[in-house]
Amino acid sequence: MSLINSSSLLTTLPSPSPSPSPITMLTLLPSQRTLALCRSSLGSALRTSLACTAIACAKLYGPAPLRRQIDYPALSYVTALLLVSGTTLGEVVRGAAHVAYGTVQGVVPAIVCLWAVGPARFSFTTTAVAVAASALVVALPESTPVLSKRVAMAQVVVVYVFACVRGVSTDAVMDPVHVAVSTGVGALASVVALLLPFPYPRMGYYEVKENRKQFAEIVSDRLKLYVNAFCAENITSAMASVSQAKSLENTGKNLLRSIELKQDSIPWERPSMILAAANLRRSSEILGNMEVPLKGMEMALFSCPSFPAKIVNEELKDLLHSITEDTRQTLTQMGCPEHSNCSTAPKTEEQVPHKSLQVAFPTQQDIPSLFFLFCIKLLHNQSITTQPTCANLENNAISMKEPANLHNQKPGPMKKILAGWSMGINRDRLILAFKCSLALGLSVLFGLLFSKKNGYWAGVTVALGMAPWREPTFKAANTKAQGTALGSVYGVLGCLISQNFMEFRFLVLIPWIVFTSFLRHSQMYGPAGGVSATIAAVLLLGRKDYGLPSDFAIARMTESFIGLCCSIFVELLLQPTRASSLARIQLSESLGALHECIKSMALDVYISKSTTCLVALKNKEKKLRKHIHELAKHIEEADVEPNFWFMPLPTASCRRILASLSKMVELLLFAVHGMEFLGHESHALGVVWNDLQEHLNGDLMLFKEACSSIKCLEEITRIKSLARLEMEFQRKNKNSTNDLELGKSPDATEFRVLSADEEMEKIVGSFLQHVKEDISRTHLGEGKERKSNVVLCLSAIGFCMEGLMKEIGEIEKGVKELLQWENPSSCINLHEISCKMDDLST
Repeated sequence: MSLINSSSLLTTLPSPSPSPSPITMLTLLPSQRTLALCRSSLGSALRTSLACTAIACAKLYGPAPLRRQIDYPALSYVTALLLVSGTTLGEVVRGAAHVAYGTVQGVVPAIVCLWAVGPARFSFTTTAVAVAASALVVALPESTPVLSKRVAMAQVVVVYVFACVRGVSTDAVMDPVHVAVSTGVGALASVVALLLPFPYPRMGYYEVKENRKQFAEIVSDRLKLYVNAFCAENITSAMASVSQAKSLENTGKNLLRSIELKQDSIPWERPSMILAAANLRRSSEILGNMEVPLKGMEMALFSCPSFPAKIVNEELKDLLHSITEDTRQTLTQMGCPEHSNCSTAPKTEEQVPHKSLQVAFPTQQDIPSLFFLFCIKLLHNQSITTQPTCANLENNAISMKEPANLHNQKPGPMKKILAGWSMGINRDRLILAFKCSLALGLSVLFGLLFSKKNGYWAGVTVALGMAPWREPTFKAANTKAQGTALGSVYGVLGCLISQNFMEFRFLVLIPWIVFTSFLRHSQMYGPAGGVSATIAAVLLLGRKDYGLPSDFAIARMTESFIGLCCSIFVELLLQPTRASSLARIQLSESLGALHECIKSMALDVYISKSTTCLVALKNKEKKLRKHIHELAKHIEEADVEPNFWFMPLPTASCRRILASLSKMVELLLFAVHGMEFLGHESHALGVVWNDLQEHLNGDLMLFKEACSSIKCLEEITRIKSLARLEMEFQRKNKNSTNDLELGKSPDATEFRVLSADEEMEKIVGSFLQHVKEDISRTHLGEGKERKSNVVLCLSAIGFCMEGLMKEIGEIEKGVKELLQWENPSSCINLHEISCKMDDLST
């Protein structure tokens, strides 16, 4: 469990004014790029220092009544560091609201419990039980924000542990109130630090607008680079353009991620920005959808057999550059709608002159080139049909003014907070809540047994590390332990340096906050280690008259270690399944979901436009994407977790399988687009459409049969032990003469080696031959343009079929490598394994 794992709170984004755009960053010299990153991190570190300084001044030098209320300054520092690190004003205000909600969850029940039970009755065991019970109630609601749960659990630990330490001198009402006030001071300091205009205000609305503008520029530049690569005279020039576009793609993904993180926090900056935030969200979603055709262009370029492509001529080059320029202008207007002239009606493809692609029916070598044209046409259609207009903006404004429509689209902030009371109880939620409860109770118990005075630090460490998802337990614990140790050492040294001038102690802290702002973005420590290091130093330098700093540092490090050990123990006790085992299970689930998606491919569904069938296909696609996402998470976790006495997971093979699965999802999406567009053109094909539809359905059936080995791969990956499979097979067939090589096993020919080029060429060649014969008999009223549209759709379907079969072959190789890794002394034959499984199932 990581100390800080909320990406909405810890992601430091480029500043809107001082730091250059990603486009500019790619053209800067390394020294200039480093300077730009330094300026961004320094701005974040400065605001963190301001928040911590404000808390220290309030506690150490503020009025006496205020100092008495801030009885737990550690909570103030921790809250400020949770909120202010590298975020915008909207995110801090939203975080402050979540902190307030967590305070209500933690302090109010604690007051009732202390008043009813009495502080004098809190022994070590009673305190641990009370903390565990409170944590169970806090962790159980699924819709409660993660930050609220962490704050509530930390407050519960502090309230009950101090009640145990102080005994009868504990005030059942005012002590919890002091905890709430201390937390509120940290949240208030964070908001104040973000409100200061120096060096610039961190407003999420303007950052989203800036990032959206930069992303539109990136899409435009990538489109231009892909077109230049397609028209290049040699493969060297083409791959150079593709490589440059790849760098822009990575920058664009980071921008999209930052836009998604900041969009929901915009209404927290000003309630009047709800309409503006909704418009930003819609335009950002439109821009994000343009990533799909750009990815298709990249796949097409990597599949082109030679450069320049055979279909490229001067007329096509001029047409592509014209389409590119028109799309760039549209993207510029979408990125900066406030500077664009609104038209009275949206453009349609027919209103854009000289943008029709006219192509002849291809050979098999021309399919990648025509798929590239299909993707650029798809991108162009998306841009001209989604261009913002004055009429659209007015309609959006009217609809956004209606409360009913607003609530139907997205719940408001207060509705989200109130939804935290809902208790979506299921097995997973119970396990998660019980895990948090047990870890927190054990950490408090052992922390008190070690040091009654500092026993709450073990529980606070666990409370702030609570995460509602599975994560690399040992890696997170290691980074937090190292960060705590580094910050404690620096804090002790800082106390020794500043012991003669206490008033300027926080000047010593500023360099450390700057350093940890970079540490949070490192691969070695990450957010958990960086924030742990910051907290450890701040807690030492923010103390006064609490004894020797070195004694406190050692005690806190020990207590933190106790908390981390309790967390690891509970994780291994309640979730003993290793990430490598989960990755194997998820691989099988992904292959099964992929098989279902391919089996559901049918042209009739998109022709009839059956709502039920389309919804079912969409659900299957979502299921497949979810499985692939989970597979990626488990592979990453298995790569960083220790193996102990277990066999490590071959992550290289798993990542190759994952890459093939991800590419197949994209190919399936393009096949769906091709079938949808082909369905729109079907009414213009006349009587030829029936023959074409029959031939396409027949070729799709052959394609599905060729892809049936995915089911076999799914079953093979579910095998726990090949040795046990061999023993069971030998025991069943010891008295029989079943010869696998002769194909006498049931369904012995079901598994096919799809990596052979002959089978792919046979299926795709049959597909091309059928549609070529049918299209040659077509006489369309609109002439060559309508026929070109049909050809592009069919080429896209053919490209996707060929690409899917290639990737199945790559998955087959990856599964074979995986089994060979697990069984080094065996000769892996997937066909033989499949036959044995079929024989045992009969």
